[in-house]
Amino acid sequence: MTGIAPSILAADFANLQRDVEMLNNSTAAYIHVDIMDGMFVPNISFGLPVCEAVHRHAKKPLDVHLMIEQPDRYLADFRNAGASIITVHYEACPHLHRTVQHIKELGALAGVALNPHTPVEVLSEILGDISLVLIMSVNPGFGGQKFINNTYKKIARLAEMRREGNHNFLIEIDGGVNVENAGKLSAEGADVLVAGSFVFNSPNPTQTIEDLKIAGKL
Repeated sequence: MTGIAPSILAADFANLQRDVEMLNNSTAAYIHVDIMDGMFVPNISFGLPVCEAVHRHAKKPLDVHLMIEQPDRYLADFRNAGASIITVHYEACPHLHRTVQHIKELGALAGVALNPHTPVEVLSEILGDISLVLIMSVNPGFGGQKFINNTYKKIARLAEMRREGNHNFLIEIDGGVNVENAGKLSAEGADVLVAGSFVFNSPNPTQTIEDLKIAGKL
């Protein structure tokens, strides 16, 4: 399923239920949930209780992005907290195939994220086993960063690998996404666009989600 995945990292946490219900009523395809541990990335976001709270009110699939060390410890917990997609970082998983298989055994879709400096070729041996590749277009850890332009080349190369291998994983982009670059991201091969502050800091988040969807032709 292609579309927009607003990141609740940028939501108003004093009115989280309100913001989740806004997303339910929008044209968003997913609700993106960024989990940060202060170790793998230099920031702490939130954990299982918030994920569970979002899930209680969400009518869209939870796209959970684990920016944490040793994610294997928490895969079952986040699945139980409502994750439909669990994405781990290539850089945090020395036994990536085993981690991916565990996610699938739990009944969730398995995703793998790549930091900006990591080439897409490192996933060549596992592309047939995963449902999603998340390309970080900013350095993970904080919202509102400037988009890294080399991302376009990475998307194009990954899309080429998808065609060559006859794979069907989704390509997701996270960081600095806006209506100006959504069309080019989609044209290079992106299927899902994550947007946090661009959505929630706008005067009309529901319309902004629709604008991104239209701009990206998703």
